Amino acid sequence: MRADWVDFKSIKGKVSMETVLSHYDVRLRRVGADQFRGKCPLPAHSSTKSNDSFSVSFTRNVWSCQSASCIAARSGRVGGTVFDFVAEMERCSIREAALHLQHSLAESESPRAASRYEEPVPSTLENRPLSFILRNVDHQHPYVRSRGLSEHTARYFGVGYYDGNGFLRGRVVIPIHNEHGELVAYSGRAIDQTEPKYRLPAGFRKSHLLFNLHRAIRNGDRTLILVEGYFDTFKVHQAGHHNVAALMGSNLSNRQADLIGSYFDQVILMLDADQAGKAATTAATTALSSNLLVQIVELASATQPDQLASEEINQLLGGFAHNLPTPDR
Repeated sequence: MRADWVDFKSIKGKVSMETVLSHYDVRLRRVGADQFRGKCPLPAHSSTKSNDSFSVSFTRNVWSCQSASCIAARSGRVGGTVFDFVAEMERCSIREAALHLQHSLAESESPRAASRYEEPVPSTLENRPLSFILRNVDHQHPYVRSRGLSEHTARYFGVGYYDGNGFLRGRVVIPIHNEHGELVAYSGRAIDQTEPKYRLPAGFRKSHLLFNLHRAIRNGDRTLILVEGYFDTFKVHQAGHHNVAALMGSNLSNRQADLIGSYFDQVILMLDADQAGKAATTAATTALSSNLLVQIVELASATQPDQLASEEINQLLGGFAHNLPTPDR
């Protein structure tokens, strides 16, 4: 389909490393005229000693990580382009990364200077509240049911198939709110093999918020269950644990860590049990443990929360029952 055609050359010319790093809330320090360095943000990075292994050249628009953990996870590759970086962060293919940039970043990229690069500072612009709500969303669509969601859960979160106009047409839409409960975006999940798997509006900064955080705050419990994705959130909530929020990926940003620390005293990490999820668990533990009590749910290898039945989720969280509200029955 024409909508999924990728112009790699055009995207690479429009999207700079500055924009991509700002999108993921990556902070670096200048170490040379055109060299910036800092902590590696990649989910595959598991080293606790390599705190200065990630470097970027803005003139060449490339990056690298000299950490052995990243090199091993990437089959010996040290770095790459903006496409490689997004693919690693989103855990997707290069083509999916290009589509992500094409739909979410390229449209909002402003012309960049050719002769001067400043140290990247994450944008202070917030995700602005939307002035509309999508109508005629089918909460009983077969795809929604196939993911194990009840109609009650789908309606509660506003999840369903959208057949209206716009770039989310033909996808399952997921409303995203900020911590104040304001609707700021919709994510669109493909129901087949169409790429990208998830589609977000241009300029949306998912690193600036946590999915479902406003409901977890409203729940009143000082313990947060932190998962990776939307459907992980739905399944944990459906099991009766309403103090759950998601990263919308496997990378915990500084802004997200600050939000968690502002509203909670402890966090239970329930991230995917794959290589990226384990690396993310280690990174999140390091980032949060100085201010909060951090506990970890051990999932079976290659398992993620959205694959579990409510009984399995409750059993896994049972060991933390003294810190959690009683699940709904």
